[in-house]
Amino acid sequence: MNRYVSSLLLSILLSPAFAQPIVRSTGQPVYNDTAYRQAYSIKYETLQVPDPSNLTFKKISCDRNGVIQILSSRGLLRPSGGAFLYPGALTPDKTYKAMSGHNIRDMGVYEHEFVYADDKAIFSNAWAGKLYLRHNLTQVSLMAPAPGFSFLLSDGHALQYYQDSTLHWSAIADNPVLDIRWNARQQFFLILTSQSLSIMTPANGKQRLVYQGRDFTCMSPVENSDLVLIGTHNGYFVLDGNSGLPIGEVYRRLPCNDITVIRRIAGKTWFGSARGAFALRDDGNFDYYASRRWLPDNKVIDVAEGSHGSVLVLTNKGLGEIHSDTMTLYDKALYFENQVRERHIRLGFNSALERMKDGDLSTGSLEDSDNDGLWTSMYLGAEVFRYAATHDPAALQNIRESLDAMERLYSINPLQGFPSRSFERQGYESADTMVWKHSPQQGWDWKSTTSSDEAIGHVFVYGVIADLIEDTAIRNKAIHLLDALMTHVVEHDLYLIDWNGKPTTWGKWNPDYVNARPPMVGDRKINSSNIIAMLQTAWHFTGKTVFRDKAITLMTKYGYFDNLMRPMSAIGSAPATADDLSRRLSENWNHSDDEMYFLGYWGLYRYALNDTLRDKFKAAILDHWQAERPEKEGAWDIFTALTGTPSFDLDSAVWYLQRSPLDMIDWTVNNSGRKDIDSIAPNFRGQSITRVLPPDELPINRHNSNRFDLDGGSNGRTEHSAGDIWLLPYWMGRYLGVISAPPCPRSTRRRQIRPV
Repeated sequence: MNRYVSSLLLSILLSPAFAQPIVRSTGQPVYNDTAYRQAYSIKYETLQVPDPSNLTFKKISCDRNGVIQILSSRGLLRPSGGAFLYPGALTPDKTYKAMSGHNIRDMGVYEHEFVYADDKAIFSNAWAGKLYLRHNLTQVSLMAPAPGFSFLLSDGHALQYYQDSTLHWSAIADNPVLDIRWNARQQFFLILTSQSLSIMTPANGKQRLVYQGRDFTCMSPVENSDLVLIGTHNGYFVLDGNSGLPIGEVYRRLPCNDITVIRRIAGKTWFGSARGAFALRDDGNFDYYASRRWLPDNKVIDVAEGSHGSVLVLTNKGLGEIHSDTMTLYDKALYFENQVRERHIRLGFNSALERMKDGDLSTGSLEDSDNDGLWTSMYLGAEVFRYAATHDPAALQNIRESLDAMERLYSINPLQGFPSRSFERQGYESADTMVWKHSPQQGWDWKSTTSSDEAIGHVFVYGVIADLIEDTAIRNKAIHLLDALMTHVVEHDLYLIDWNGKPTTWGKWNPDYVNARPPMVGDRKINSSNIIAMLQTAWHFTGKTVFRDKAITLMTKYGYFDNLMRPMSAIGSAPATADDLSRRLSENWNHSDDEMYFLGYWGLYRYALNDTLRDKFKAAILDHWQAERPEKEGAWDIFTALTGTPSFDLDSAVWYLQRSPLDMIDWTVNNSGRKDIDSIAPNFRGQSITRVLPPDELPINRHNSNRFDLDGGSNGRTEHSAGDIWLLPYWMGRYLGVISAPPCPRSTRRRQIRPV
């Protein structure tokens, strides 16, 4: 034993039985929970028309009344019946019976009212129906309105300008016309072909070529300026519409370079593309709306301004109506509390809704998992922090219910102090008889092979309950379960012993297992860190010296203190001489380890045997957090605040909470083809790009996933619970005081997500 370890042991033995109580640092930053804009999508995917397979879309518009119309190959359609997470339908618009007799070729909005062009006339149902302007362009395909009820029409080749019901002039374009737009600042029309941009003056019909190129696809004038944005199949560029000079280079650092539409909406530039829609932010990056989380399909046909600040994205399979609702983090928490209670409680467990068909919530069923105890521990922790912060009786009842499920994990099997992974009624989940076992309780099966992930989750939440809940029955139940689990572990030589009398695959904290791993193998550090946290928590709440003594022995005699203090920079791939298990454990970074570390840090730091150890453990936690910072993992940022450090990336934690999507369905997401991200060389931690993408652009990930995984998802097969993913970091932040209550809390009624 070296001199430092001997000194440490002496410090431990001479210290008071318990460390001093934790006092929250007054120097930590606090996020004041004010309203922000939360994006979500209402989708309209069902096509209620005969033979929808041949239906094509052309354009979408919204008038001053908030009415949405879609021009399709079957005439006008409008959305109906949609709500968040419950897609609506596109149905024929039968509002005006007389419209059925018109073969509408194009439509638009003039003075915020719908205007239509068919083979005979330009007309509208606004202005008492007085607008009816006959034309002679039988194959009209484009219409651009201008002031004074004047219009420029095109069939793709011919151009005709009408004002006061009179054809003033006509012309022929050199190439097929793709789009026509009115430039209000300079009072002329912009005419786009695949190879040129021209301007046309209404007074005389004279055309002037402004710019020539190739592969142009779309355009948009920038309001109150001379600028025009030109989209191509490989990026976009900005043009001075007067001089015809490009401003800067072609922008190709985009989520997708194949641009199909550009629109200026409420001062922002929106792009439609072959792979979703995206909006340019002030910082030069993009908010990316792709996948079924946002759109029925990624092939964007048109983009338009909707009502109440919404943006309408028309795709080749339907409409995505993107809303931006004002809410606080507390409002979002109330929404997610309802999401969990309505769809994610199975026998008291926090569970996923699985086996859904194409994201349809009505087709899903609640399923067990290998980690029912872990996911439920994290949700339980969230509810404990919620109760500690608000004293909401609903939270206390949620705690009772889920703690009952956790308790039954122990009683449903015949093994003293051994927590099952899960349980279910017989006949439903017992196909794998090596894992599923019949319970002594008739009609039930229990799931064996419990892992260390489960154990640390159990200990974490039992400590949180015992620490923060004053209800005697609840507190005593948590301490009893904590005692039972840790007694099992200690009496079985630091192993979880399964039904067959053997240790489970991962329930191993014995020095023979832990110290057999080379120093750089993560299991040596994580298992040491976890078992010390577990023993400290058990000692703190039971007062049984066997737990304290075991922790001291492991740290001083078996090197567990050195193991857990080893810096994260020293963890890496095992050498070729290591055994097969060590090499498998060190092929890459295991993000489930991060989850186990940080859950364990609650007990490692908060219930440290003395203040000397607590200071050392704080250093280990901060070292780990430094390694995690690029991932902007909100939960790990908030857990780090436990130590009282003023530096724990509160801004990143709030960004994580705000940008996490309301839609927790596991849609398939693909980001690896994006051109606006910078890849980095393969590395041990699996960080693939220079900056992590926002949560609402990634696959739905639990905290044990790599946030640098760009692609993933299951095409809407699963809806994840927000109980562990979102509610845990939010309510922990509220309890720790680094996230404030909202200035005017709303009631705890069910929050409806609807357009404002």
